[in-house]
Amino acid sequence: MQLKFTKMHGLGNDFIVVNALDGPFRLDASLIARLADRHFGIGFDQLLVVEAPASDEMDFSYRIFNSDGGEVEQCGNGARCFARYVYEKGLSGKRRIRVGTMSGIITPEITADEQVRVDMGTPQLAPDRIPFLAPAQAPHYDLELDGETIRIGAVSMGNPHAVQVVDNIDTAPVRTQGPLIECHERFPQRVNAGYMQIIDRSSIRLRVWERGAGETLACGTGACAAVVAGIVQGRLDDSVTVKLPGGTLQVSWAGDTAPVMMTGPATFVYEGSLEYT
Repeated sequence: MQLKFTKMHGLGNDFIVVNALDGPFRLDASLIARLADRHFGIGFDQLLVVEAPASDEMDFSYRIFNSDGGEVEQCGNGARCFARYVYEKGLSGKRRIRVGTMSGIITPEITADEQVRVDMGTPQLAPDRIPFLAPAQAPHYDLELDGETIRIGAVSMGNPHAVQVVDNIDTAPVRTQGPLIECHERFPQRVNAGYMQIIDRSSIRLRVWERGAGETLACGTGACAAVVAGIVQGRLDDSVTVKLPGGTLQVSWAGDTAPVMMTGPATFVYEGSLEYT
């Protein structure tokens, strides 16, 4: 069978985008994992699927699969690439679209300077909405981890995030500790592990170990979650520059039920076609 795809990235967080508007998406988890392999396949962090809208409230539906083949609820860098893809491919003439995901509707918009601004919706902080096992909502929580105690903020941006503040992200144990946090028993649907270094009240550095994908060069929902956690803890102002290994995002949140707004680039890399069995 043949798979036509477009390779894109958002600050180095890379994707293949598949147009499934004319027929059902049929790739299973094992095949997605094979295609994601950077030595024997195409190589990508996530696979994004463009589908017809599930209701009149939406312009499109959007599905996301991690490199391990598992389907997930949300991807912020992917949302920007999705919006750029449907606009540049002529699938929509709108610069602002409503896109249905497993976690609800998001609203990406291509700005005048060709960046993409995404209304990521209201962050969820109640433990049962993340989901996270805790007796009550708090600005931070202690998490027992392999003989030590770390302090995290817990946030859902449509997908779960555990954010901890570190002195220096360059020396943070992202690749050793991140997998342990991802699979911690207090996160029943696993979790993305963020490591945030606060530069000042309007600037942070961030690395993220992503659930089902490992460390990526950028994580859009991770950037949003880190800013929300920092604001809730009184460490950050309401508009923050987030410096990730792959580049910079701008994230703002007015608090309470206001949506988190994220702005950054979305880049085309190449078009491809692959025969597979």
